[in-house]
Amino acid sequence: MNRLSLNNKKKQLVLILKGLDPLMVAFSGGVDSAFLLAVANDVLKKNVVAVTAVSQIHPMREKNKAMEFVKNYGIKHIMLQSKEMSMPAFVANRKDRCYVCKKNLFEKLIKIASNIDIKYIAHGANIDDLEDFRPGHTAAQEMGVHAPMIDAGLTKNDIRLLSKEMNLEPWNKPALACLATRIPYGTPITVKALEMVDRAEDVLISLGFNACRVRKYENTARIEVNPEEIENISDKKNRETIVRKFRKIGFSRVAVDLEGYVLIKPALN
Repeated sequence: MNRLSLNNKKKQLVLILKGLDPLMVAFSGGVDSAFLLAVANDVLKKNVVAVTAVSQIHPMREKNKAMEFVKNYGIKHIMLQSKEMSMPAFVANRKDRCYVCKKNLFEKLIKIASNIDIKYIAHGANIDDLEDFRPGHTAAQEMGVHAPMIDAGLTKNDIRLLSKEMNLEPWNKPALACLATRIPYGTPITVKALEMVDRAEDVLISLGFNACRVRKYENTARIEVNPEEIENISDKKNRETIVRKFRKIGFSRVAVDLEGYVLIKPALN
């Protein structure tokens, strides 16, 4: 990455954010929204508010990390009960699931923003997201939610590099996705299934697998970890621990995806 180009992109982001005052940031705690929130806080000071969605589709560990991040910066933080599991269109788990989810979220953000006199709302989409299947971004555009980092031309790698320079703790954090993405399209989402996936991923994280996913196919758990860590799954002690704990959670079979965890996976069918 050309240093001048990277600096220019950040300067462009700053200029964009100056025009979005006051601002509400949809904050998940991931790399992108953390960077956007940190820069917005530098630019707008007290005129920025973070809102984090809380529900069964979001791991508790991510909620806690998001709360800690915002507390460290002294930013006003609103925890929003997003209640996706009360929406039949979301629970049905069709291919428009993310659109339904994001539209619900942005509708709630717009109401909150109106009540506290916040004029603008932004989310952490970046240029790379335009190359992926992102129905949630479509919902944002339809509802007037801004994507300042797309407007500034920032890629995921740009954001990681700039976040590292700013000493932001999540700079090298694996990409986030809600727990519903672990359930194949067409299989109705249940609270029990989400809890099983969440607990299973906690097991892997406790064993040191930070970039991981557990996909649920009926009662089979399909594990994805970084390709270079697949051999560690086969380690006798790890394997026995994973199988024992996954069965206690409720999985009857445990499988490992030999392709491993990659940032962009084809949609589950």
